[in-house]
Amino acid sequence: MSDRPHVPVMLAEVLRALQPHDGGVYVDGTFGAGGYSSAILVAADTRVVAIDRDPTAVRAGQALLQAFAGRLTLVEGRFSDMEALVIATGQTVIDGVVLDVGVSSMQIDDPARGFSFLRDGPLDMRMSGEGPSAADDVNMLPQEELADIIFKFGEEPRARAIARAIVAARVEAPITTTLGLVRVIERVTGRPRPTDRIHPATRTFQALRIHVNAELDELTQALCAAERLLSPGGRLVVVTFHSLEDRIVKQFFASRCGRLPSSSRHLPAAAEGPEPSFLPAFKGHVAASDEEAALNPRARSAKLRAAVRTSAPPFVRPARAGTRRGTRH
Repeated sequence: MSDRPHVPVMLAEVLRALQPHDGGVYVDGTFGAGGYSSAILVAADTRVVAIDRDPTAVRAGQALLQAFAGRLTLVEGRFSDMEALVIATGQTVIDGVVLDVGVSSMQIDDPARGFSFLRDGPLDMRMSGEGPSAADDVNMLPQEELADIIFKFGEEPRARAIARAIVAARVEAPITTTLGLVRVIERVTGRPRPTDRIHPATRTFQALRIHVNAELDELTQALCAAERLLSPGGRLVVVTFHSLEDRIVKQFFASRCGRLPSSSRHLPAAAEGPEPSFLPAFKGHVAASDEEAALNPRARSAKLRAAVRTSAPPFVRPARAGTRRGTRH
């Protein structure tokens, strides 16, 4: 695992959008290494309920629990279950929710987690350690389903060729490691060249990770849970790292702010002309500064969007979005 200190992406911008204040209660739905939680607790005399589905992150957060004794509550669970998890802690008035969506740098940096195509490790990618792994999917799913996953969640134009190569390779031997999968992908894409903007395996690994963890469905449910939890004037701040996530957040805020009906298949249809449940905290999105992007490559694609909860009732509570296997959560 990397010894580099974890630096939360767009920390100053997140705090500026969240506006933590004395006496406020905040939810960090993606605890990770605790960067946002710590900053919120330092910024004012606040309380934080932090959630992470990764038991490794929860175990590593015990030191912060001691450092902020009585002010930080750390819960293992999915941020899609945020409403029930927060209520179970006894908190009923929530002044802000922050979500840093996607895989954490700690997960990527640990080869044993199987998220990185740059280091060899088991082909796992499960954030919670539960349910089918990426290796299970790569070795068991039909070719057409693999191709659809790689195209839909990775936006990979060579998805069908990569799926064919995977199926051909697994006939000879199961694909069980990250670099084993990279070698199969490179049979289609060729080895990376110095001029490549991204590694040829990037989109396929992204697609498998999103599928394994049902990330888009989780995000949709988390946004709706935050809407139900937040008090009037409470702030929802979301940082995303690729277009699929950002599109869901953008359309959620647009529909909730009354600017357009929900058109994403990941989001529930809005009732006709409801009173806006959010107001935009600012127009559009905020990107990382040039200085941060130069120091932290992960920040280059980051987009921050934020909105302020109104006193209007939440939109109709959606049914949980369907996934291929319930055990993914």
